[in-house]
Amino acid sequence: LLPKRIHSSTPQNAMKRPSATCLVSLATALALCVPPSALAFVPQAGTTAAAGSHSVQQHLTPFSSTALRSTAEEAGTETKAEADSDANTKTAEVGLVTFDLDDTLYPVKVVIEEANNAFANAMHKFGYDGIQPSDIDETGKQIREEMAQTDPEKAAALSHTDLRLLAIRRQMESIRLLRSLDEVAKDWATAVSDLTPVVVENCKTFAKKEVSSSVVQAVYNAWEMERHHSAERHLYSEVIDVLKQIKEEHPNVIIGAVTDGKANPMLMTFTLAPYFDFCLSWEDDQAQRTQFFKELKSTGSDAELRWIYEAARDKYKELAETRGTLKKDRGATSASSIEEKLWIHVGDDLAYDVGGASACGAKTIHMELADKYGQTARLRFDNMNKLPAWSVTTKSELEKRKIMNLAAEQHVDARVSFMSRLPEAINDILEDSSADDDE
Repeated sequence: LLPKRIHSSTPQNAMKRPSATCLVSLATALALCVPPSALAFVPQAGTTAAAGSHSVQQHLTPFSSTALRSTAEEAGTETKAEADSDANTKTAEVGLVTFDLDDTLYPVKVVIEEANNAFANAMHKFGYDGIQPSDIDETGKQIREEMAQTDPEKAAALSHTDLRLLAIRRQMESIRLLRSLDEVAKDWATAVSDLTPVVVENCKTFAKKEVSSSVVQAVYNAWEMERHHSAERHLYSEVIDVLKQIKEEHPNVIIGAVTDGKANPMLMTFTLAPYFDFCLSWEDDQAQRTQFFKELKSTGSDAELRWIYEAARDKYKELAETRGTLKKDRGATSASSIEEKLWIHVGDDLAYDVGGASACGAKTIHMELADKYGQTARLRFDNMNKLPAWSVTTKSELEKRKIMNLAAEQHVDARVSFMSRLPEAINDILEDSSADDDE
């Protein structure tokens, strides 16, 4: 089940043998440069040369311009054969490279922590004091667990955005309720604990009505904006150079993002935006997302994420065809040529990135990065009793995904331990694909 390539060292450049073109050039030059008069003085077969008192019989091959031209023609024939052989060897070309984002291009842990700080600050600005940054995650977990008791599929399919909006609203309602209870208790000159159930229920209703949906959205927007700013600040140091190199080595490549969250490289204007052509999120199609989690519940390892990756493939075709209409040689971007080009997906999640993309025909690179990169998402499966604070995934869901991870191992085409090795991994996949086509 090992991948074809593990990229942890730099390969040595192989020495290339000289082309037969050199022979053509040398033979042709001799044939053209030697004057006919000089050929008359070249010893012929049977000529005797005097050397003191001894005679030496020399047996020499006649030297003529005809012989030189023959040599040149033979070498030229060899060169043409080489050229024909090279033409028949089809080099694989990459048309699409897609990336996961969290823990693939930056560490998700610190990004979520800084976004949660922005959430707490925004709540304070709108008059909701006493909020801790971790409250948005803790409340989100609580909401998902409560929902899972009555509707497990709905709980699992709940998007990150919807979950955080619910968490923000619940935090606001809780603070409003406490304030309302205190005011009523003071008005009745009694303790909050002595208020009747009817009064408490009326206070809950009042608290819910007091919370403005626009304020909830504003707090969430502050969280999401900081998430993107933080991701830009914490990009792995090699990312921009790697993207530049991919663009330089494969100038016609289309680069996209496929993510299960709300991160969007097109909004990271200071870093990633210039290198990405599109972004697709799980949250773009909630119906398909719900269907996936329904399959996950009923089939376990057989559940597939084809819908999001099929959307990525369709988006690539659309962009490639549009680009082709602007080029002089439109045949280079015909439907058949687009289909022939490789698609490579890069991500850190075996189940979602490798399993999902490979099911739609993509080659895959698993980003199992060195410890210095601070990945945490893939480590959740090693110790489910100690999950990262930012993770709102239930243990039961993680157990099912662990089964999917094992099934996806066989679809890993390359593994990368250091971000700088990614262009090399892409080129190796192209090289392997070319070799497979020749066979």
